[in-house]
Amino acid sequence: MNNVHDNLLVIKNKIQKIALECERDPNTIELIAVSKTKPVTQITEAINAGQFSFGENYVQEGVEKIHYFKQMMPDTPLIWHFIGPLQSNKSKLVAENFDWMHTIDRFKIAQRLNDQRPADKAKLNILIQVNISQESSKSGVAAQEVPDLVKQIITLPNLNLRGLMAIPEIDNNFDNQLYVFNKMQQLLQSLQTNYPFMDTLSMGMTGDMQAAIVAGSTMVRIGTAIFGARQYL
Repeated sequence: MNNVHDNLLVIKNKIQKIALECERDPNTIELIAVSKTKPVTQITEAINAGQFSFGENYVQEGVEKIHYFKQMMPDTPLIWHFIGPLQSNKSKLVAENFDWMHTIDRFKIAQRLNDQRPADKAKLNILIQVNISQESSKSGVAAQEVPDLVKQIITLPNLNLRGLMAIPEIDNNFDNQLYVFNKMQQLLQSLQTNYPFMDTLSMGMTGDMQAAIVAGSTMVRIGTAIFGARQYL
């Protein structure tokens, strides 16, 4: 049995330690608890331990959890991040229910989310997913294509473009991890010259969190270290 409370404490302490060692303010790094395939009982444990930001990969599962907690904990300020690949036919559910969308890799999806975002909701925060390791099997746009996509997305009134997201190729070597994450940081900095409102780098998971934070990540997405091994529904 995983003790979610204790696991969260360990992760938050680790984030703080890494941040201080590289002279960063720990408060500039947000922990997103990746709750995909996890039952609402474990998510409730995390909420009771003070965790309010959650990441979901599967649209229907995520929406069911959002509705559950709106009913069961209506006064708890949860923030829901969609962090998986999105098919066009499911964009409406993301637009209507989530607060953040991390995996924009083409204008068509951004336009659908914009058109389907309810008028009574705040703008949908979005990130452009960059295929920084240039893996043929992975989603995301090439780094050189990002500026053009930014120009298109900022014309959409119901979206709030916040920055970039990446899932680099798995590599257990710290220096290699850091090299790739630094490329993401440099890409964001180049964009900030013209788009200073882009303030977010979503990168770093359980296996490469340290390198991501050193390179400037502002959001780390941690699942296994909080909830234990993945459970398939």
